[in-house]
Amino acid sequence: MQNKFYNKFDCERLHESKRTDDYRTPFQIDRDRLIHSSEFRRLQGKTQVFLPGEYDFYRTRLTHSIEVAQIGRSLCNYLTNKYTDLFSKDYFIDPDLVEASCLAHDFGHPPFGHAGERTLHKLMKPYGAFEGNAQTLRLITEIFYTEENRRRGMNPTRAFVDGILKYKTLFGQLDDPPNHFLYDYQKVFLEFVFANRNFPAELLPGSKLNDFRSIECQIMDWADDSAYIINDLVDSISGGFLTVTKIESWKRDNGNFSQTQIAYLDEIIEWMKTNKYKAKFGSLIGEFIRTCSIKTRSTFMDDLTNRYKYELIIDEEIFERSQLYKQLAVELVFRSFQLHQMEFKGDHMLIKIFDILKNNYIDKNETLNLLPKFTGKLIKREADAMDRARLICDYVAGMTDSHAMRTYRRLFDPDYSSLVDLV
Repeated sequence: MQNKFYNKFDCERLHESKRTDDYRTPFQIDRDRLIHSSEFRRLQGKTQVFLPGEYDFYRTRLTHSIEVAQIGRSLCNYLTNKYTDLFSKDYFIDPDLVEASCLAHDFGHPPFGHAGERTLHKLMKPYGAFEGNAQTLRLITEIFYTEENRRRGMNPTRAFVDGILKYKTLFGQLDDPPNHFLYDYQKVFLEFVFANRNFPAELLPGSKLNDFRSIECQIMDWADDSAYIINDLVDSISGGFLTVTKIESWKRDNGNFSQTQIAYLDEIIEWMKTNKYKAKFGSLIGEFIRTCSIKTRSTFMDDLTNRYKYELIIDEEIFERSQLYKQLAVELVFRSFQLHQMEFKGDHMLIKIFDILKNNYIDKNETLNLLPKFTGKLIKREADAMDRARLICDYVAGMTDSHAMRTYRRLFDPDYSSLVDLV
């Protein structure tokens, strides 16, 4: 049965496709291409919060993405079953499309988590900046597959590109933004998604434009928030970063908490004291789903697609709880000296690696072969320094944490002689 929620416009691919028939829907094809990609496998070696391998129970970018996909699918099914006045068996938000958006949402993030993202952005500012979500868009549209002499994207559908498009503001439209932007040249993909239409005047660059999202992107974003808000706390408690003593001191020293927030913190403390925190936090995922609602709206895209006609509404109480959980993680975990030590080390390694590649390939001060043959060939045939820098950034951003560490040791540690990854 055809899902009438989507039409030819939604399913159109970035480039003409030679595929004329398939047993899968267009969105299942998008999802399957992601799952079988090297980019997806690399996520198992990229930091979510704690370095992969530090403990065997820590979440990585891969396990996080799988959890986000599960929450996204569940939210689709929940909305379809709850809002029978809006959706039906032949008119519903496609869970395969949402799953694909969830699986891909962190593809472009570099090694060493958000700290690595900030470092690469700092290094790439003279060359057009770096942003993890913009890099995800670059991967799926331009550099997903490696062929003999070139790279190409996965030829995604319009609805899938839009599903990962959390940010629609270009870097050059803002005054030195730290994040939440696309690369300036990616305007062409915005034009593809929005059929070359101009945004209404009220959608100003920045938060207003970025918040204008398809329903699939809205679901992906809340699924992402639900997964990391809850599960990062579970990992932090399991790893000893969050203790009852720390939370009690934090609660006591902060005089701005409301009675509701204090109750949430007391709840966590009780879960920890009774060793029920994993089950209790796990059950909250269902609550984060069940308290969502949906409402209709009118937008300038409604004559082309149904994907902007609906807005996901987050329950105010759940949102307040989620914001407190974020604050707890940031102030007691992400700002801990242990994580700052790891961030400092990751920052140091990425700067050293990037600088030596910049000197060799961007500035052309050396003639060493410091990169794999295919990557080096791509860079050397580019005349423009901006293009060479972007290719180096692709290489560094694509590294797993362990790959970055090995590369650093191979370049700078005189006692290290591993040849892994050199071919």
